[in-house]
Order: sequence, then structure tokens, then C-alpha cells
Amino acid sequence: MSREESTTQLPSQRVSAPTIQTPQPSDFPNSSSLSTRKWNTDSLGSRLAVDAASAAGAASLICPLITIIDKSIVEKAAKGILILQSLKSSLVALVKRPHSFFISTPFLLIYTLYGSTYLTANVIDTVTSTINDRAFSNVCAGPAKFIATAAVNMSICVYKDARFARIFGAQGSSPVDKSSPASQSGMTQPNRNPVYCYPSPSNAPESLPIPKRSFALFCLRDSMTIFASFNLPTLLSPHIPDILASTPSSKTMLAQFSIPASVQLFSTPLHLLGLDLYNRQPEGGLLAADRWSRVKRDWAPSCIARVGRIVPAYGFGGVANTKFRASLMKSLE
Repeated sequence: MSREESTTQLPSQRVSAPTIQTPQPSDFPNSSSLSTRKWNTDSLGSRLAVDAASAAGAASLICPLITIIDKSIVEKAAKGILILQSLKSSLVALVKRPHSFFISTPFLLIYTLYGSTYLTANVIDTVTSTINDRAFSNVCAGPAKFIATAAVNMSICVYKDARFARIFGAQGSSPVDKSSPASQSGMTQPNRNPVYCYPSPSNAPESLPIPKRSFALFCLRDSMTIFASFNLPTLLSPHIPDILASTPSSKTMLAQFSIPASVQLFSTPLHLLGLDLYNRQPEGGLLAADRWSRVKRDWAPSCIARVGRIVPAYGFGGVANTKFRASLMKSLE
């Protein structure tokens, strides 16, 4: 068979020309609808104002008590003053001279600390709800919230602890003039200081520097508290048995109160060791056993005091901040 005959027997096939499909305008999403779907910027300025108002209101409720408790913990670790005795003297000063208390450096430090922490958490929630097009009152529990709140809280809290250690610690005690009539009678002179439970730094001797190890311990302590206060309650509250809390709101409230308080059992030794490293700085240093004995001595009362401090701060204060924000945000929706 010849080559020409074999080629004539092959079936003829029509080869279609390639076509190019022209994209239609409907194939592309509208840029305005895309931004509307992903970013919810409605009333963003008002929402940020709500965040600030909620944080300020919650901080106002809990900061007086926390200021008094913080002072008692520092004085217990530095001078051995009984916590109840310190609490009593601070309450007397608050009742007799409330205006001096609320403009004092310790109270302003505490208010700045917790107001800024609540505000940071609220702003992160607002930013997250804006980006993900969620409800105004949405609360998140992602790593961004932990990193932001921890950074703000630790930076202010470490500074606050350093100031408290200088004001109320062993290095901040001003010497008493033994030739004065008050010292001879064994009485103090509260009239020299309007809020005599807060000694004036100008009358105190020059303070020792805060050791870097104390700063590191304070940062670790605050990281544990922040994670247990702003992240763990949202993550663990759905897993609380119904026998303990039957509704989602009650589970959230139970987690918000119990988890931050439980962490204080482990963070209190870090706090006490950081204070001891500042209060006792002899030449040549101290043995680890000596410092550990001081930590063990103050562990139980200081842990109870810190639980009494954390429950208002991140339990009651955290719930109040969340409730304030949720109710105000719903009025904007």
C-alpha cells in the first residue's frame, strides 16, 4: 500500500481554533463591596470612645482597694509590717483625707496601670471586630491581645513596682530624729505628711537601684497574670461543666474570677523574690537559702493578699469592663 493510500484512509477531524474567554466585569468582586464585607468601620470613633470610657469606669471602681493592698504587700515584704495593720492605716488615711489619697502618686500609678490595661484590651477587641466584620461587642482571645496587653501592663507595672519599692520599701523609710519629742514619746508625726501612710520621697534617703533580676521576675509575674486574665477565661469558659455554671455568661464570669486568682499561687513567689532582691542588697550578696526562707515566710499571707488584689482587678474589674463595653457597644449597633 502506498503512502498516499494510507493517508486517505485516516478519518478526517476538524481542529477547532483556540478561543480566549474574555473576562466579564461580573467575574471580579466589587472593591467597595469587598472592603465593606471585610472591614466594619461604622461608628469607629464612637466605639473607641466607648473603649476608653469603659476602661476608665472599671479602673475607678477597683483602684482604691488595689492601691491599699499593694502597699500592704510591699510593707510586709520590706519591713515585716502586718498586712492587716497596713490595711487599717491606709483605710484610715483614705477616710480622713480622701482628696489627698486620690491625688497621691501610688493611686495615680495604679489607676494608670489598670486603666491602660483595660483600654488596650478593649481597643484590640474593637480592631479585631472591625477587621473581621464582627459585632461591635465582640471579644477576642488571640495572641495579638495577649502580646499587646502584656506589653502595656508589664511596662507600666514594672515601673509602678519600682516606685512602690522605693516609697514603701526598706530603702524608702526615712530616719526618725531621736531628739524630737515625737520620737521620745514613741509617737509618729502624721501632720508632716497629708497622707501619712504614703511617705514623701523627698524626705527619704537615696534609694538603691532596682536589680535587673527583679525587673525580670516582675515581667514574668505579669505575663502569667495577663494571660490568665485576658486569654484563658475566653478559651476555657466553654469547657466548664454545666453543674458549676449552666449559662455561657455564668461560665465566663466564673472563669474570669477563678483563673486569675488561681495563678497567684505560682506568681506570688516571683513577686516576693523580686522585692527581696531589692530590699536586701548587702555587699557580697545573700545565700539562696536565705532568700527562699524569706519567700516562704511571706508566701501564704502575700498570696492571700494578691488574690484579694487580683480578684477586684481582673475578676470584678474585668467583668465590669466587659459589661460596660458590651452595653455601650450594643447601644451603637
